[in-house]
Amino acid sequence: MAEVELGKLATERGSNPDVKQFGQRMGDDHTKANDQLKEVASSKNISLPTSLNAKDQATKLKLSTLSGAAFDRAYMSDMVTDHTQDVSEFRNESASATDPAIKDFATQTLPTLEDHLKEAKRIAPEVKANQQ
Repeated sequence: MAEVELGKLATERGSNPDVKQFGQRMGDDHTKANDQLKEVASSKNISLPTSLNAKDQATKLKLSTLSGAAFDRAYMSDMVTDHTQDVSEFRNESASATDPAIKDFATQTLPTLEDHLKEAKRIAPEVKANQQ
């Protein structure tokens, strides 16, 4: 949910075309993943959160006060940090989850997250260098 919300902010507040495009991709890809996760959760009678957790809400609030170059730097820095953690967690679940549906979801989603991380790592230094 956080990636979708922050992606919307990136398309609205970012100034760099790569940041805007990355934000759009975050919204699209994570909406798709969220829909798949909802299906898995529903089949297991698991309730998913309906709002952002405190950490993600704080990040959204911080980013919503920024625009242009300052937004681009902060957003891309957050995306590198967040996707580094996501990739680690999804690698772990794809290797060691005991529930087949969860393991399958993690395995299917991991390549997309790895690609997001690769792109975030490519864009972050560019916006930092170009907009200081």
